[in-house]
Amino acid sequence: MKVMLAPMEGVVDHLMRDMLTQVGGFDICVTEFIRIVDQRLPHKTFYRYCPELHQGSKTPAGVPVRIQLLGQHPQWLAENAQVAVELGSPGVDLNFGCPAKTVNKSKGGAVLLKETQTLYDIVKAVREAVPADLPVTAKIRLGFEDKTLAVDNACAIAEAGATELVVHARTKTEGYKPPAYWEWIAKIKAKTSLPVIANGEIWNSQDAKQCQQQSGCEDLMLGRGALAMPNLANAIKSGATPMRWDEVADLLIRYSGYEIYGDKGRYYPNRIKQWCGYLRRQYPQAGVLFEDIRRLNHAQDIVKILASQSSQDRVCYTNPP
Repeated sequence: MKVMLAPMEGVVDHLMRDMLTQVGGFDICVTEFIRIVDQRLPHKTFYRYCPELHQGSKTPAGVPVRIQLLGQHPQWLAENAQVAVELGSPGVDLNFGCPAKTVNKSKGGAVLLKETQTLYDIVKAVREAVPADLPVTAKIRLGFEDKTLAVDNACAIAEAGATELVVHARTKTEGYKPPAYWEWIAKIKAKTSLPVIANGEIWNSQDAKQCQQQSGCEDLMLGRGALAMPNLANAIKSGATPMRWDEVADLLIRYSGYEIYGDKGRYYPNRIKQWCGYLRRQYPQAGVLFEDIRRLNHAQDIVKILASQSSQDRVCYTNPP
């Protein structure tokens, strides 16, 4: 069984990948998408989205990180896929699932699910550009406005040479509203021999079991659920009990050290509040914490609040190694 960490734009950056893979249970991560328009991007862009390239494209916990590309032009995507693997990415992932309006307006992400031939052309071009021993993977939703092309799109991606396919079991229009239609993943799986990974609405180990049963997939990708319960991957794989709230507070303090001393320190107050928004799903204490910090804009003040809920006797955050 393989559990992947989803590429959530603006949320799962290299700092979050580091934290969650240290908690454990993940087998591979995918970066936030790199937007490809009409040029070969400079190396610094790839390193910005995937600093792990400097360490063999692995998180400090040793979990591989694959670069994800988003765009509409097969040739430019292929050229940038070449750059990604030359820099050390263990394969390339293609984003055909992003529901963001700004992305879809510029003909990227989920809007391409309306164009089966374009999906085929993109995957084929990238597959030909990437060495055969490295995977070319794709992530899709069930469709844009409806599910009529779900199976056709998956088959086109398979015929173009993709290595595996992640399916988020909702359309773009359905967004992130429950339920996720896991049974549609089973329909896709029945029509193609391509390995399929199920994604969407997996918040706990019971959800994971139901998803596996209804989708027919053993492998899973976790997104918001992993932010709501940081050890969700371990809970699914080994039956671990959810982290206690004081352990989550410890984790938030560690994250504080990374954010404050990292290159995104100025965003820290907003990022920690954002994470609280996800944690509230599993931990009522996160709602209380959010109310305590919602008006705070200085990192030191927020960490003091976190320290009062930590299991540690004394909290001191320093520049992490």
